[in-house]
Amino acid sequence: MSLTLRQMRENCQQAREAMQRAREQSFALGAFNIDNQETLIAIARAAKAKNAPLMVEVSQGEVDALGLDNVRDMVDNYKQEYGVEMYINLDHSPTVAAAIAGIEAGYEFIHIDISQARKDATLDEIIAETRQIVDYARLTGAMVESEPHYFGGSSNLHTEKIDYNEIKKTFSTVEGTRSFVEATGVDTFAAAIGNLHGKYPVPKKLDIDLLREIRSAINCNISLHGGSGTPGHYFVEAVKVGVTKVNINSDMRVAYRKTLEQVLEQNKSEYAVVKLMDEVIEAVQGVVESKIDMFNATDKARP
Repeated sequence: MSLTLRQMRENCQQAREAMQRAREQSFALGAFNIDNQETLIAIARAAKAKNAPLMVEVSQGEVDALGLDNVRDMVDNYKQEYGVEMYINLDHSPTVAAAIAGIEAGYEFIHIDISQARKDATLDEIIAETRQIVDYARLTGAMVESEPHYFGGSSNLHTEKIDYNEIKKTFSTVEGTRSFVEATGVDTFAAAIGNLHGKYPVPKKLDIDLLREIRSAINCNISLHGGSGTPGHYFVEAVKVGVTKVNINSDMRVAYRKTLEQVLEQNKSEYAVVKLMDEVIEAVQGVVESKIDMFNATDKARP
């Protein structure tokens, strides 16, 4: 069921208040991708168990599979069923049109990512198209996130090691960050400090000193993409510095697939797979709960 414009604006105002609480109370909202209903249930149950605010997020591939409006309806259904504080983030929206569709569907958070969708896009193009979404988001009050650079990796289980010499070439700079935020008016800046998409055979290393410099240079929210496979102490430090949103995907996908493979192997004669999903949901829920603790978001849900 479609939300009214008033409902969208109320939801977006609550989302803005949640991010403000995160700044004031030094915690971050986890932004957790869903591939299907089972991962959504796991996220909702984790939010309930930890009494934590969080985001459900979908990128374009997941939107294509599940449907933009259907995701809105499913999240609202489980938000009501479990009585949790849960918002939706449209992650890595590749075009202005796709981002506008997310705003019109009532998503509270919109990430417009021109640099990943068009790697040859100029900085002026990225700024101009991001600015279009910032302006259009005033319709509902949705919070807009973006960055002027391409994030490496992909949301998968990688076998190659991380080439930090290459990754450092894409790090955010203090002056570049300040200029981008001032030129676009974004609500959230996606910082690149060693984070990259996917899970790798070696732990990721974040430049917390650079993060501190970025935090001092801008007044908007700061997010970290590519949180999977990152040692927890980096999250603890990043949240203290002022990060208020962290994206998690691959850690959940690995837990989902490995647990499902084990359950299927143990139940070879059962073809009603829906009956085998309890352990899978529990495994993904465990991942989400552990991240919530790292983000200092336990017991931070709206009263």
